[in-house]
Amino acid sequence: MTTRTLAVLSAGLSVPSSTRLLADRLTTATVAALQARGEDATVEVVELRAHAHDLADALVTGFPNAALRTAVDTVVGADGLIAVTPVFSASYSGLFKTFFDVLDNDALTGKPVLMGATAGSPRHSLVLEHAVRPLFSYLRAVTVPTAVFAAADDWAGGGVDQTLASRIERAAGELAGLVAGQPVSSRPADPFADPTTSFEDLLRGQ
Repeated sequence: MTTRTLAVLSAGLSVPSSTRLLADRLTTATVAALQARGEDATVEVVELRAHAHDLADALVTGFPNAALRTAVDTVVGADGLIAVTPVFSASYSGLFKTFFDVLDNDALTGKPVLMGATAGSPRHSLVLEHAVRPLFSYLRAVTVPTAVFAAADDWAGGGVDQTLASRIERAAGELAGLVAGQPVSSRPADPFADPTTSFEDLLRGQ
């Protein structure tokens, strides 16, 4: 059985967060869909709320610190990405966008991505198509056809609206299909972790 890695990116600001709740539902459904295809999965979650200061520092210095570098490597090295943002001012949140602003332009090329968004009103449901999908298209990621939006009413009563549950299942199946059809990914190599080349040789460009 092949083990796949899923990176889960949540830009929720509160604790608990409906954005994280949707990300967790999408993750559980995707893991189940991968297992149904004979694939195992490990899940690594990146909570952007914990990296707000790191992202601001990266914008002004031009490089991520160690904590943000770990988060970036988690996303870039995963076999598939589940990315969920709250809707602010009719678009993705600034925190969500800033994370992708610090990535290399080709870091997500060919990466299967499942998009999700949350908001207080269903009137924002098209944000996934007019804002989030174009962002991933620019980064040359491969988004699944089904994007998942959840409004506050979808979580009413502590359960999940049946239409939302069906959409989660469909999107998860689409992501699992893309992930299972690709070679296993790996984290970007750390050039400073080279165990055989001496520091003097590195300085000489060897």
